Amino acid sequence: MKDSLTHRLRRLPGRRAAPHGSGPGPSWVTLLTQGHGPLALALFMIISIVVTGFILPPTEHLASLMVVVPATTAVLAGPGTTTLSAALSCVAAFVLDVHDNLLGTSIPAVHQLEILLVSAFVIASRSIRDRSVRELMEVRIVSDTIQRVLLRPLPPRIGPLLVRAAYHASHPYAQIGGDLYAVARSAAGVRFLIGDVKGKGLPAVEDAEALLGAFRGAARRFGSLPELVADLEHSIRGHFEETGRTDSDAVERFITALVLEVPDDCAEIHVVNCGHPPPYMARRSGTLLLSPATPSPPLGLGSLDAGDYVVDTFPFGREATLLLYTDGAIEARNDDGQFYDLGAHVATWPGSRPEELLQHVLDGLSLHVGGGAIKLDDDIAMIAVQYGDGFPSPSPAPSDERLLTS
Repeated sequence: MKDSLTHRLRRLPGRRAAPHGSGPGPSWVTLLTQGHGPLALALFMIISIVVTGFILPPTEHLASLMVVVPATTAVLAGPGTTTLSAALSCVAAFVLDVHDNLLGTSIPAVHQLEILLVSAFVIASRSIRDRSVRELMEVRIVSDTIQRVLLRPLPPRIGPLLVRAAYHASHPYAQIGGDLYAVARSAAGVRFLIGDVKGKGLPAVEDAEALLGAFRGAARRFGSLPELVADLEHSIRGHFEETGRTDSDAVERFITALVLEVPDDCAEIHVVNCGHPPPYMARRSGTLLLSPATPSPPLGLGSLDAGDYVVDTFPFGREATLLLYTDGAIEARNDDGQFYDLGAHVATWPGSRPEELLQHVLDGLSLHVGGGAIKLDDDIAMIAVQYGDGFPSPSPAPSDERLLTS
């Protein structure tokens, strides 16, 4: 990634956009590549060469320079504009040859042939490039649609809760990887899932999809968290067994996961932690790490008996903000090899809204790993959750803000 992590995060809801006209103006490259810019540049080059040719003595022949015009136009514009610039170049070259008294020689024909050959080559190259770009964009649109179906944007408000999320995939052309999150409304309250597949990038997407599908189907059916987690374990084991028929590494795979439930009164939260980094709770009185009393094994290695899963209960309250995250947020290293101290950074959060907490964490992560030149080798997912009553209605913008990786 060439830009800072903060700048690669799509604008979080609640952050005001810059007023119209306050940002930097369009660059010269933008001006040349939009509208009639390429044709204007071609005309400028043609006029400059013709004027220079008329100023110089007739012994100085500049008509051959006209091949530069269609070659330059093809870089900035499509085949149509390039063809027009090539035709104008041929006319201008003929005018220069007449001025230089070359009509009785073979030189004008050579000049015309040069322009036509170069123009044909650059127009063909530009046509092939444009077709490839269109095909790539179509594939990208399909890919983005599929990825957003797998990892659906979280609603900005669900039940009594405000929800914000951020995601960064380690693969440069992916929006999702091995990290995952989901939310569902149930009779017991709002249930959250955040998980991390062993591995990263595209190979882990299939496992992430299996867990997301299992959670979405089971979150509303089971009354207790242990029953829900046991069902997720059953589903993931079946998935690994099926993929193991064609992938020998499937037997070594697992998924760390945390399933969290917030009842509608928001007085407390219930958590089953399956080998996942524990969440933080930011309050005015301080920041708490919600470590499990008895952590369960990751999914794929756990028990099918609901009685084997321990539910940890923590007080929540209306002034608290939860931060759920994956290990990519705490395993990011700086140039000295030091890990990012997420807890210490959360403790310095001065804000009050969940999107502000995410932005605060991402700003700190950006500074920790190098500011403007960041390379993160792991997927990162984060969710910030807060009791919503007493706060203004959230922005209609989606709460699922992806980190751009292209």
